[in-house]
Amino acid sequence: MSPLSIRRQIGQLLIAGFKGTQVPVELRSLAREFGLGGTILFARNIEAPEQVAELSYELARVSPEMPGWVSVDQEGGRVARLKAPFTEWPPMATIGRSGDARLAEQFAKALAAELKSVGITLDFAPVLDIHTNPKNPVIGDRALGETAKTVAELGAVIVRALQAEGIAACGKHFPGHGDTNTDSHLELPLVEHPPELLREREFEPFRAAIAAGVATIMTAHVFVPSLDDQRPATLSRRVVTGLLRQELGFEGVIVSDDLEMKALAADRAVPDSAVQAVEAGCDALLICAGDYDVQAAALEALVRTVETDPAFARRVDDALTRNRRAKERFLGATVGAAPLTGRALARVLGQDVHRRTAEEMARFA
Repeated sequence: MSPLSIRRQIGQLLIAGFKGTQVPVELRSLAREFGLGGTILFARNIEAPEQVAELSYELARVSPEMPGWVSVDQEGGRVARLKAPFTEWPPMATIGRSGDARLAEQFAKALAAELKSVGITLDFAPVLDIHTNPKNPVIGDRALGETAKTVAELGAVIVRALQAEGIAACGKHFPGHGDTNTDSHLELPLVEHPPELLREREFEPFRAAIAAGVATIMTAHVFVPSLDDQRPATLSRRVVTGLLRQELGFEGVIVSDDLEMKALAADRAVPDSAVQAVEAGCDALLICAGDYDVQAAALEALVRTVETDPAFARRVDDALTRNRRAKERFLGATVGAAPLTGRALARVLGQDVHRRTAEEMARFA
């Protein structure tokens, strides 16, 4: 890989957050210099459905070499960036309480239709954590249930339904964030379970999602000493490559959670975390705050490491191949489509069948 080609490709590993409701000049500059794997939308980027559709159309094309993911956290409940007139979904715990695979499938198909209508191609859902700790401040009703069986069965249904409708799904957060007392946005949570329990319980929903063909899996910024007593899971080769890639056999794209979360960033510079996450086995890196200088510094760090470390260069080649394969699977038919507008868009969002599904879910709140 020549120095010139790596500078034009390394950005494919980045899924970038940004500020504002239009494509920033700085993001275009980043994409011109390094390429760009994709972007993630937050509430700060969203004004109205037509604006989101037009923004997504531009974002998908900001990197000339390869279409970019347009991604979002649209789970339902308290983690939902798209508000009315989009359907406002109850939390996923309602589907778990229903125990109804048909309802899970209806939800996922309706969600996919609304995401597709505004050009979003990757949803960071479903949550595959098991809600085993009632004091958990960050998972709670985002989880489908309190048992591995419930989460595995319904999570796999949601994965299949989302992806059958053309939306890449993401199982999160491996190796499991359900039994923690702290929020990884604020500090590094500790998971004190032995490997045998993790394999029996926390890993089961991920196995089911992998069997269902899930496109991406997101790592958790948690510290699990029984698996790696030196590094958080996202930065651990034992966890990311040894367990998720090799033991569980996941062949898709492994995405880091946001490298700017304090679980990592409190004592690590983002560029250092970026290099360590890719070394560990991550294929895509979320850097979400929208600071162009931080994102560029992370990409520069990756370039420098490729240029000096042949093993790291091979790891980057593997990550680029996995990203390209996933994009060929999901973006080939959609990235050329013009955004919906006016009545065509309004007919999709919040339509009666979607609203009835949300009402049925709410019965189990």
